[in-house]
Amino acid sequence: MQRILTFTIILTSLLQTTFAQQQDTLQTPHRTLPIDEVEIRADRIRGDRRVTPLTVSIIDRQAIDYQSRPSLLPTLTEQVPGLFITSRGVMGYGVSTGSSGGISIRGIGGSPTTGVMVLIDGHPQYMGLMGHPIADVLQSSIAERVEVVRGPASTLYGSNAMGGVVNIITRKMEHDGSENDIRVGYGSYNTFESELSSRHRKGRFSATVTGNYNRSDGHRHNMDFEQYGGSARLGVKIAEAWELSAHGNITHFNASNPGTLSAPIIDNDSRITRVASSVALNYDFDIASGALSLFYNWGEHNINDGYSEGGSPLDYRFRSTDNMAGVAWYQSAHLFNGNTTTVGLDYQLYGGRAANRFIDQSPDKEIANERMHNIAAYIDFRQSLTRWLTLDAGLRLDQNTDIGHEWVPKGGLSVQLPRNAQLKAVVAKGFRFPTIREMYMFPPQNAALKPEKLWSYELSFEQRVRSVTYGANIFLIDGENMIRTLPIDGRPKNVNTGRIENFGIEANLSWLLSPHLSIASNYSFLRMKYPVVAAPKHKFHASINYTRSRWSISTSLQAIGGLFTQTDPRTSTDFVLWNCNLQYRPTNRLTLYARGENLLGREYEINAGYPMPGATFFAGVKLTL
Repeated sequence: MQRILTFTIILTSLLQTTFAQQQDTLQTPHRTLPIDEVEIRADRIRGDRRVTPLTVSIIDRQAIDYQSRPSLLPTLTEQVPGLFITSRGVMGYGVSTGSSGGISIRGIGGSPTTGVMVLIDGHPQYMGLMGHPIADVLQSSIAERVEVVRGPASTLYGSNAMGGVVNIITRKMEHDGSENDIRVGYGSYNTFESELSSRHRKGRFSATVTGNYNRSDGHRHNMDFEQYGGSARLGVKIAEAWELSAHGNITHFNASNPGTLSAPIIDNDSRITRVASSVALNYDFDIASGALSLFYNWGEHNINDGYSEGGSPLDYRFRSTDNMAGVAWYQSAHLFNGNTTTVGLDYQLYGGRAANRFIDQSPDKEIANERMHNIAAYIDFRQSLTRWLTLDAGLRLDQNTDIGHEWVPKGGLSVQLPRNAQLKAVVAKGFRFPTIREMYMFPPQNAALKPEKLWSYELSFEQRVRSVTYGANIFLIDGENMIRTLPIDGRPKNVNTGRIENFGIEANLSWLLSPHLSIASNYSFLRMKYPVVAAPKHKFHASINYTRSRWSISTSLQAIGGLFTQTDPRTSTDFVLWNCNLQYRPTNRLTLYARGENLLGREYEINAGYPMPGATFFAGVKLTL
């Protein structure tokens, strides 16, 4: 194992010395996106994405479809350097004890994920009490594409975006007509996957409806998972420059947790329902553009924490309801030649109630019933000083009713070099307000907590030369006031004592060797002075994609090194995964697919005590109507 890992890292280093690319485009078996073709939405500023100093990875719909996976998260883990997501089984991430789905970017994020902001169409998606997204809601069926900001985006998005942003852009029809897809698959451990999408557009009106049902027995006893849900997106072009849209998404899942191998748990079951909705008015003129949106998220969690072998069943169930409502407005304008100035306002109200509900109908034991308000204003000033040099500067003021205020600045430069190359530099502050859970729930709570803060310094280079896109970036992160749980006066307590000192290098390559053959690879190195779990020191992914006539074949290798599964005592692991995908289209409307994962049958863990499955196989059909 160690030799294989060392070999892949050395091979990556050699490749990236010549062809290192920052993942602003994604090579799929069917299409390469040129650097200047993509306009990003994750920075709320309309314009040529080459001049933004942010480091942004883009996963498009073709790549999502080609993977044929119900969840978006495994694809993001492979395709985005510096990003890692924990997993515990064949399907499902769960919540509470034993859950996975923790997202980290450059070692920032946490488990649960409170340091990376997840958005749907630019609207925050996190549980109002716990302050983190729910991983099993992030399904492939809803996504047209995903944009990942690697590095602090707190100036534009505020708290929770100190490590980065994952923005899921929902599907919609771009041209008149109708498109309908049905995908059904089956695989190892009695795993069933299904997805339906129906997209329509006529004149000014568009509608998209998706649905999915997925289930698995899991590779361990008492690890079954079931998930179903649907979404709808409606849009109307009011006038040439105005569009009104509405989006709604509902997901319900049932998840069981068997516990670790050394400490099994009986009847640890969760029943979770999540709802997200938004309404947005977008406008786009020659000299100005912007949006006004309202959003509302709601969730209900019913959890049986279970009991250890030899113990007794619990006489209560944990139940919580949470919500988050918000208003967001931003306006970009070209005040003079080469300028884009963006101002915005954000307001969020979030919280909920949690209690232990007793089976014998005794009165509930309330754990928390709290609400918080955030209100923020920000400005971003982007100015082209010459044809080749662009300055970007921003400032945000964020106010929390319980915690206080935070100033969040950023600044960056973008230099356009000859031969379609760019050099970028950015300095940005990231921060995170403590969550309701950390301040008011469970024994470690501390109402006097302060915001976590960090500074990030980054230099990046990218270039497209004919059919090759490559680049590399280097970053340094320095943070303080990280919230840690320590024994204080003999009792656990959340305190602001943690620090972050992370240094890293990221690189990527995309190369179209012929109309039929392409390769893609990415590598990230992360050195942490203060290690955290689920942030690998080395992460490598490479794929070879071949498409000809009605056949598409892809094989990929992922190597993970120096991944801490626990830090006290420090326990790390290395592993290599080999995956393959195969697609065949006997007709223009029918696609047959098969995929194999961990074909080497490696034994490994990501969550301590939760061994991952060996080789797994899945196959299915996709019908386009």
